[in-house]
Amino acid sequence: MSKTYQKGLAEALRLAPVVPVMVIERVEDAVPLARALVKGGLPVLEITLRTATAMESIRAIIAEVEGAIVGSGTVLTPEQLRDSHKLGCKFAVSPGATGRLLGAAEDYEIDFLPGGVTASEAMALLEWGYAIQKFFPAEPAGGAAYLSALASPLPQVSFCPTGGITPEKAPAYLKLPNVITVGGSWMAPKTLVEAKDWAAIEKLAADASRLRKG
Repeated sequence: MSKTYQKGLAEALRLAPVVPVMVIERVEDAVPLARALVKGGLPVLEITLRTATAMESIRAIIAEVEGAIVGSGTVLTPEQLRDSHKLGCKFAVSPGATGRLLGAAEDYEIDFLPGGVTASEAMALLEWGYAIQKFFPAEPAGGAAYLSALASPLPQVSFCPTGGITPEKAPAYLKLPNVITVGGSWMAPKTLVEAKDWAAIEKLAADASRLRKG
């Protein structure tokens, strides 16, 4: 088994039932958005690297938002993993996994959450030492029923399902023994972010934080 870094990941992911997956288009939205989510009870934040402002947004949130546990998402290359480590991210998330990316994860002391969907992918990640894995895209891939079927043959794997999960669908995932938390974006919809309605986002975050695991 290769050396991996998931030392603090389980502890972080258990802090709340939902990890907000954030696509930040404007840097000026980053800090107030993160503050609203943390204040609402969702301290673990995944900022995806899908926008030109992502890295600057991560830097601002780490510097200015007390209580935020910040990670990068949509990490596709070793360079992005390196940059996430340099920024001070507590964790990095990938929708999948490649040999280059898994190899690079051994070079940086950052908790890494790689993605797997099939039993074979989950087993391959286990061989690398990853007992916590992202399940993406959750709903198109088979949803809670699919993950439930993986629990019996692969009880040693815990998943963070993301993709198409809504507040109505989240409870079905959270009751599964092999789901540690879920990822979602419903508590920070684009319309509310564009309107800078941080109070409404805080309320949605508070509602999400009251979802229960198990």
